[in-house]
Amino acid sequence: MNGQPTVSKDFIWTLPKAELHLHLEGTLEPEMMMALAKRNHVPISYPDVDAIRKAYVFTDLQSFLDVYYAGCSVLVTERDFYELTAAYLERAVSQGVCHVEVFFDPQSHTARGIPFETVITGIHRALIDYETSRGVTSRLILSFLRHLSEAEAIATLKTAQPFLEWIAAVGLDSSEAGNPPSKFARVYDQARNEGLLTVAHAGEEGPPEYIWEALDILHASRIDHGVRCLEDERLVDRLVTESIPLTVCPLSNAKLHVFSSLAESNLPALLQKGLRVTINSDDPAYFGGYVADNLLAVAQACSLSCEQIVGLVRNSFLSSFLSETEKARHLADIERIAQNTPECF
Repeated sequence: MNGQPTVSKDFIWTLPKAELHLHLEGTLEPEMMMALAKRNHVPISYPDVDAIRKAYVFTDLQSFLDVYYAGCSVLVTERDFYELTAAYLERAVSQGVCHVEVFFDPQSHTARGIPFETVITGIHRALIDYETSRGVTSRLILSFLRHLSEAEAIATLKTAQPFLEWIAAVGLDSSEAGNPPSKFARVYDQARNEGLLTVAHAGEEGPPEYIWEALDILHASRIDHGVRCLEDERLVDRLVTESIPLTVCPLSNAKLHVFSSLAESNLPALLQKGLRVTINSDDPAYFGGYVADNLLAVAQACSLSCEQIVGLVRNSFLSSFLSETEKARHLADIERIAQNTPECF
């Protein structure tokens, strides 16, 4: 694959998009990190914004998580969580995103003494405000930190009880290696009993077996990342047959050395197999780009066609938790734009 542009930036930005794999804490841009550290009198290890940016060089998932959790320390008040969420939504809307399904990590904050209510109220207010003012719809996903115990996850779900009407699903993130999905079987059972949907990170650094566990034990309706599925042909067949979405994050994969470069990504192979792939930004402040940036980067690095780009954004809505009526409306908008774009034909 070479780096020749195949579709225009304007076309990618214009297409309606849903983002399904986005960690709100991972949208903390260096400027905001520094500003919140000063406002909240939280000491951080970086003297200025440039020093923070220079720290955003990672060797693997864990090296990123070390910086990520340090960044979380500046988030203290409801206002902080509101402003973090609003800043992400503003960038997302500017890139054509009209629906988001976002993760938040309450354990990263409650462990520091920040009340669960403070975290979720700030996030929820911003999501509602942006639906009202900008028309961007949303769903909120509570993520459990897999490097912690299942008992701690169960306690977090209990703490979330008064706010379940604001939460659509539960997810599983943080250090994958050595923390299989099966570790969280009971808390996922409890979440489903509460009427919550389920997704899970699997097959990023962990083996295909983790994807099997996410499907069979956690009953995940989406697999976050999932790029290692190609190592197991039987698993690929199942994912295709059951139309299980993969929320792939190309810039993240390159930044964390899941692949040596974007050009080495297995995205073309995933598409060739007929998997339902979506493109997302994961932790864009740390990985160098939001969702349209990711689409443009893979279009260039993997020489994706216009039809493939359209297919990826269609998949983002098909894989969402929106109603069938809402999905149909967005899909019609995508088709209208594609049909009126000469480069697509």
